[in-house]
Amino acid sequence: MSLHHRTMYRRSRVLCALTVVVFALLGVGRVAQAQAAERIYKLGFLGQTSAADLARQTGALRRGLRDLGYEEGRNLVIESRWAERKLDRLPALATELVGLKVDAIVTHGSAGSRAAKQATGTIPIVIAVVGDPVASGVVASLSRPGGNVTGLVLEEFESTVKWLELLKQVTPRASHVGWLDVPGIERPEVAEVWRHNEDNAARSLGLTIRRVTVRGPIDLAPAFATLEQQGVHAVIVPNTSLLNPLGSQIASLADKHRLPSVGSPIFARAGGLMAYGPDGADMYRRAAGYVDRILRGAQPANLPMEGPTKFEMIVNLKTAKALGLTISPELLARADEIID
Repeated sequence: MSLHHRTMYRRSRVLCALTVVVFALLGVGRVAQAQAAERIYKLGFLGQTSAADLARQTGALRRGLRDLGYEEGRNLVIESRWAERKLDRLPALATELVGLKVDAIVTHGSAGSRAAKQATGTIPIVIAVVGDPVASGVVASLSRPGGNVTGLVLEEFESTVKWLELLKQVTPRASHVGWLDVPGIERPEVAEVWRHNEDNAARSLGLTIRRVTVRGPIDLAPAFATLEQQGVHAVIVPNTSLLNPLGSQIASLADKHRLPSVGSPIFARAGGLMAYGPDGADMYRRAAGYVDRILRGAQPANLPMEGPTKFEMIVNLKTAKALGLTISPELLARADEIID
């Protein structure tokens, strides 16, 4: 064989070998892509109440996940654990989710967030809604959470101030306002700071807050009877997952006792007089974005916690008429939704 032919032969063999390597690499790439596409993520959800109570919020979370490519039955499994309003069950339920080796945990509220954080320091935790995660000891700061927790903050105090202002506008002669107080949500020292701030905000408007404790449905009727004895002129219903499912019962009792009421948007839709606050379902939808970023490799420690982007003001005219109240045209003009 001539030198020229030997050279051409060697080049041909090298070319063939390179072709085999390229196709092999392409094949490996396709296998890797297929494996990535076939991966099934396991997401834990730690709830303070029940699936029925949070159906609107968890539905928004699921829609948000679907929009980002995560579909139950294909590449996503959601393991839910519900405390059924018994907050002392949360630590055990969080530990159960950790034992299932979920890829991330979504939860809500201070009690759920604390339980999840105590159960794991490694599995990422996304909080869909929470009051003050810094004061609760869940994160180091909102801008740099540190650790394994991040998510969304309600900015509750802004809503509290607005509730007081709305009640003062509707009942300008009011001097005492009832407040349904749910114990155990925040740590005692944090709850005391919140109460101090709420009292100061009320005093600035010439109002005094009278608090009554509500742990469950059985406490509602006695609580309103106590408020009537204390001579309050209106009542505030805080935005908590323990009170929100009781909205229709609370609204009915407020109507029975002739008390204008204000709370979160979900409360006004259940029959309360007025509402102001963030759209909770929208925050759950946005929580899906945090989950997506974490599953793609982002560290919770480096994902700043965000506040609401969508606030709603609602006036329930049907309730106003039942109470014999006239809502000013100026107030109605500011409402995002009016319920007739």
